[in-house]
This record gives sequence, C-alpha cells and structure tokens, in this order.
Amino acid sequence: MDLVFIAVWAVIILVALGLLVMLVFGARSVAFGKIDPRTMAITLGPVLLLIILGFVMGDWARAGIYTVLISIAAALLALLASGVRGLFA
Repeated sequence: MDLVFIAVWAVIILVALGLLVMLVFGARSVAFGKIDPRTMAITLGPVLLLIILGFVMGDWARAGIYTVLISIAAALLALLASGVRGLFA
C-alpha cells in the first residue's frame, strides 16, 4: 500500500473520531444544562446554511465557500451593530 493512501485515511479517521467526541460531549453538556440553547442555535447556524446551500446549489465546495463568506459578513454586521449600540448607550 502507498504511504500517502494510509496517511489520508488516518487523517479522515482521526477527524471523524474528533467530531464524534465533540458531538458526544456537546450532547452531554446540553443534557446537564451547561449550554444555553441560544448559543447552540447560533453555533448551528452556519451548519444549517451549508446544508441548505449545498442542496440548493448542488455543488458542495461552492456552498462551503459561500457559507464562509456569508458567516464573515454576518459577523462583521454583528460587530458593527454592537459598536453602534454601544455608541448610543
């Protein structure tokens, strides 16, 4: 077997295990009430956006790029709104 082939699969397996561990401990934190549901909803926003854009566009790579750009724009707008609110408060 080629070493690169083994390395690629090792990385894929490690990433999958990391995601699985994050999901398990995230579910545990939700079960114990350590996470605010609003925070969880905000965190899931880009994931839902990626899924929607992926199915609508049919091109998952392009959907990922648009998701990153939309998320950056939303973060910049939130920072701007926070700054303007702080200016008048």
